[in-house]
Amino acid sequence: MLQFLRKLFRTTTRVKASLTIEETDPMKKFLIVGLGNIGSEYANTRHNIGFKILDFFAKKEEVKFETDKLGDVATYKFKGRTFILLKPSTYMNLSGKAVRYWMTKEKIPIDNVLIITDDLNLEFGTIRVKMKGSDGGHNGLKSIQEQLMTTKYPRFRFGISAEFGKGRQVNYVLGEWSAEENDKLPERLEKSAELIKSFGTAGISNTMNSFNGK
Repeated sequence: MLQFLRKLFRTTTRVKASLTIEETDPMKKFLIVGLGNIGSEYANTRHNIGFKILDFFAKKEEVKFETDKLGDVATYKFKGRTFILLKPSTYMNLSGKAVRYWMTKEKIPIDNVLIITDDLNLEFGTIRVKMKGSDGGHNGLKSIQEQLMTTKYPRFRFGISAEFGKGRQVNYVLGEWSAEENDKLPERLEKSAELIKSFGTAGISNTMNSFNGK
């Protein structure tokens, strides 16, 4: 009888331990935010590369966006991770409001947030992932920085070059891709989709090593 009780106690202890591990180790969540402006007139502009990358990713992985609070949202699950894809509906200058809301709602830590944005300082299609940095004059990043009260959050910068004359920056950024850029975009979008998966499964350091400058 005593031996039976000891065996029962050990089994119960293992079950309790298993349940505790399960409760404290939930499925990892990642918030992937593509920056852009809502409206068909902005759909194919350089400034909307964040939206374009997420649209490509969602189509490739066969998930659909649904309109929700402060943005269009889609959920993708891969290798035990959950990716919340967000396209803010706040317009670029208020992107931080949507980012903060969805981080809070989904209880996602800042290290698991990836902001996708255009960058004038990088040649077209160049990929640069960083763990932190300034807003670089980008209004979307400026809004996120203000809302999160930090510059230490992961961001994926996609180069759009700076092929414009003096005083023409706004027209260039809000302009549509050239024919040559459109020809090269599919391969760059494919690479960007791979990067998003890597961020969630391999971590930011490995992702930086694998994709930066590629």
